[in-house]
Amino acid sequence: MGLSHFSIINAHDDVKVVGVCDSSGYILDVLGKYTGVQTYTDAGKMLESSDVEAAVISTPSKFHAPMVRDCLERGIHVFCEKPFCLDPADSRALAALAQERGLVTQVGYHNRHLSTFREAKRLLENKALGRVTHVLGEAYGPVVLKPKGGTWRSKKNEGGGALYDYAAHPADLMTWYFGRPESVSGTVLGKVLSSETEDEVYTTVKWSNGISGQLSVNWSDESERKMTTRVSIWGTNGKIVVDRQEIRVYLRAADQALSDYPNGWTVRYTTELTGEVDFYVRGEEYSAQLDTWVNRIARQDIQGEADFYQSSVTDELLFAIINSADGALRTLEGADETVRGDTSGEPGFWDRLKQRRRGRGFKVA
Repeated sequence: MGLSHFSIINAHDDVKVVGVCDSSGYILDVLGKYTGVQTYTDAGKMLESSDVEAAVISTPSKFHAPMVRDCLERGIHVFCEKPFCLDPADSRALAALAQERGLVTQVGYHNRHLSTFREAKRLLENKALGRVTHVLGEAYGPVVLKPKGGTWRSKKNEGGGALYDYAAHPADLMTWYFGRPESVSGTVLGKVLSSETEDEVYTTVKWSNGISGQLSVNWSDESERKMTTRVSIWGTNGKIVVDRQEIRVYLRAADQALSDYPNGWTVRYTTELTGEVDFYVRGEEYSAQLDTWVNRIARQDIQGEADFYQSSVTDELLFAIINSADGALRTLEGADETVRGDTSGEPGFWDRLKQRRRGRGFKVA
């Protein structure tokens, strides 16, 4: 993802890349030779040596929190790859720090920038399904297919396993669509081939407004050519099934405000819903998300799509899933997600976590 982000951001009209840091000498040699960018092996030295105004962080997950904090304390806007932080206490603390410093943040939940998933969001906001009753978030793909050691992704303390690498995507869509869940239960974190972490995740999620949900994820599924993320949503007036290729909508009764969705089934494809992007790498959503971040910096929009506060809700859900795997139901607690940075009142989820742990154009790197 680091190379993809470099390609996209380096081609952006409003951005100048002033430095790249990596642990691979080969990567740095290639970039230095063919792009002329200044390269570093120490992130701190890069931030000190370059006139950096914004940074893209694409490292193994365990490095996100300290690297993000270093940037924020230097007054640098941050785009961080997903998942944001393995510990949601870090997520909320960094979100508060960014808000305090007036910095623009974003996490790389690229599905939010796919036209099909955005169309589902629009339909839900327009109450096309009436009262939503149930949601199913799925992700399957061929990542771990051999019973032996793996990469950093399959190490619990580095990448977080299938939960943080794969389940994070449908989990984020579910929190984007319906907000902070109330509880999780019945979690299964199953090992198929990995020795250190789970390869499959199955759990039940509930919201305070009565919506129920299920998360179904398996990254040892070789029947899929590549990662497939899908969300199915049921309501009193119909159903939505959406993935990156298409959105299928069934409505019992059409809404005049949604003239392009009559009674019965309607299928719309990403090709008809997606606008052009300036620079295409991997998929249009990757350019779209970075362009969104760049434009937010230009406008100084501190709050925005997949910012640190929004992403901390997804981190909290993932953390709750881990802690419900013993069979006990763990309630998701914390301040109302509409209240940002409010630490008043009785000690809640985040305070207890901290106590437990104590026991325009701009330049980018």
